Amino acid sequence: MTTQAQPTTATIRRIHGLLAVQSVVVILVSINRLTGLTTGYVATNQFLRWVDFNNMLVLPLISMVAFYLLKKQLEYDSPAREGHWHLTLNLGFIIGIYLLAASYGNHEVTNYLHIRFCAEQETSDLCRIIIFNDDEFSHWIFFSGFVLVNAALILLQVVFPYRAPLKLWDRGLLMFNALFIGLGIFANLAFETIGLDLYIVALLAVLAVALLWRRGAQPLFIYYATAYGFGLIATAIYLNVAS
Repeated sequence: MTTQAQPTTATIRRIHGLLAVQSVVVILVSINRLTGLTTGYVATNQFLRWVDFNNMLVLPLISMVAFYLLKKQLEYDSPAREGHWHLTLNLGFIIGIYLLAASYGNHEVTNYLHIRFCAEQETSDLCRIIIFNDDEFSHWIFFSGFVLVNAALILLQVVFPYRAPLKLWDRGLLMFNALFIGLGIFANLAFETIGLDLYIVALLAVLAVALLWRRGAQPLFIYYATAYGFGLIATAIYLNVAS
C-alpha cells in the first residue's frame, strides 16, 4: 500500500481544500432544506422529493468522500501505521460511515412519509412506526455514526501529528472554514428542538479543545474546536437573549 511522507505545506493546502468542501456542503444543505428549489418529485411515482433524495444520497456522499480523503491526508509513513490505535480508529471511521449511511436512508424516507401522510394522523400503527423511525431511531443511528467519524478524524491527528510549520494564514483559514460548520450547528440547536445533538456537539467540542490545549495547534484541533465551540457559544447567547 502506498503511503505519503511527512506532511508538507502541500498537505495543508489539500486539507484546506477538503474542509472547504464541507463548507460548501453546509451551504448546499441549507439551500436544499430552506428553499423551495428542491420540493418537486424525483419521479412520476412520487417515491421521494428532490430535497429528500439530495439529503440521502448526494450531499452526504460528497461529505463522506471529502472526509475519507481528509483522513488519507492525515496519515503518513510512520511506526504508528502499524499500531493498534491506527487500526482501531480506521475501524471506527468505517463503522461510523456505515451508520451515517443507514441513518440517512432511514430518516429521509420516513421523514418524507411522515410529512406527507402522517402530519395530522399520528395514531395508526403505520404512522406510529414511521414517526418513530423519523424522529427517534434514525437520530440515534445518525449520532452514533457522527461521533465515530468525527472523533476518529480528531484522534487520527493525535496519531499522525502535523509537523510542518502552521502559519497564521493557515490557522485563519482553518477557522474560517470551521465557521460554516459552526453556523450549521447554531441553526440546528437554536431553531430546532434540542435533544441528544447538544450533548454530542458538546462532547466533540470538549475533546477538540482538550487536545488543542494539551497537544498544541494541530489543524483538526483548531478546526473542530472553532466549529463546535462557536456553535455552542452562539446558541447559548441566542437562547439567553431570546428568553
